[in-house]
Amino acid sequence: MGVTYDTGALLAADRGERRMWARHRALLGRREVPTVPAPVVAQSWRGSARQVQLVRLLAGCEVEPLDDGQARSVGAIAARAATSDIVDACVVEGAARRGDLVVTSDPDDLRSIASAAGQQIQIDQP
Repeated sequence: MGVTYDTGALLAADRGERRMWARHRALLGRREVPTVPAPVVAQSWRGSARQVQLVRLLAGCEVEPLDDGQARSVGAIAARAATSDIVDACVVEGAARRGDLVVTSDPDDLRSIASAAGQQIQIDQP
């Protein structure tokens, strides 16, 4: 099982939260590279010079681009879940496809989207 970071995980790392950084270091120590969907980066990135922690975290992650096939799958998931939150739908789509644990501060919304899409995902908080 891999790990997917949602926006809440990136923001926790950017704030320097110890638990998130301990998790990230442990993953890298086991040579496990967390996945971050590109829309999650867009949602958390502000281009500020103060985002040094976020830059550091992303350097140890695989940022997954959103290609046409995935975009269509994400749109279908969002439609089934009756949500306009494409970022959360993107996290669910990728994590379900890869069988990843999702690290998020928004577990209820992600579970709801996954359930509506007929998917099950494992969730933990940052």
